[in-house]
Amino acid sequence: MKKSIIIAASAAILLSGCASKKELQSCRDENKALSSNLLSAKEDLAGKNARITSLEEQQRGLQQALKAAEEKYDKLQESLNQSLKNANQNNVSIEKLVDQINESNQYIRHLVEVKSKSDSLNMVLTNNLTRSLSKEELKEVDVQVLKGVVYISLADNMLYKSGSYEINDRAAETLSKIAKIITDYKDYDVLIEGNTDNVPISRPNIRNNWDLSCLRASSVVQALQEKYGVDPKRLTAGGRGEYNPLQGNDTELGKQRNRRTQIIITPKLDEFMELIGEAPETENN
Repeated sequence: MKKSIIIAASAAILLSGCASKKELQSCRDENKALSSNLLSAKEDLAGKNARITSLEEQQRGLQQALKAAEEKYDKLQESLNQSLKNANQNNVSIEKLVDQINESNQYIRHLVEVKSKSDSLNMVLTNNLTRSLSKEELKEVDVQVLKGVVYISLADNMLYKSGSYEINDRAAETLSKIAKIITDYKDYDVLIEGNTDNVPISRPNIRNNWDLSCLRASSVVQALQEKYGVDPKRLTAGGRGEYNPLQGNDTELGKQRNRRTQIIITPKLDEFMELIGEAPETENN
């Protein structure tokens, strides 16, 4: 009986020991698996943390790039706005400039038309005058057109008595022909200009060459008015003495050329003033 009990107890102990070893091994195996899982989890966590850190760095980089892009955009927008503003201002200036150019072109066309008309009239006037003068008269009368102005130059020995401002008889026919041309062209003003050489002159009623040139011009003006009916409002008398020579006064031929009276036929002064009044104004931008 006792023996049976001892055997049974021993068997129980052995069985108990076997069970503890299995449990222990099982625990060891489980622990090892848990440790392996823990290590794997830690490695995975570390990887994810590293990924998070990388993403955070990328985010910061993107934020910085976005900020730089926004700043650049703001600058570009400001530059664009300024460019648009300048463009608008330039467009206004260009429009004004275009208007001024158009006005100037219109004014130039007007000037060309006026000049063409004036040149045509001057040519007709000159041709009519030269055709009316005889060959002998043309030897002592010089007709020229300079810059739209008709110059009729008459030698003093044809017009006046020697050393005098009185008009001689042989000048009457020539002056009548010139007066006819002046009367026909009513849109012209007439300046009579006396010129002398540099030889001094002194008479009771003539102090010097200034007096002589002015008196000679005045004599022609009065002859045109009183004898040939030219409107005195169109006439002006002036003298330039010896100070407007054509040639030097060191030769007799030069002195002879300088002693002359010029009948200068020009468009009316008020027409010139009206033309000036039509000139386009300019602005400084």
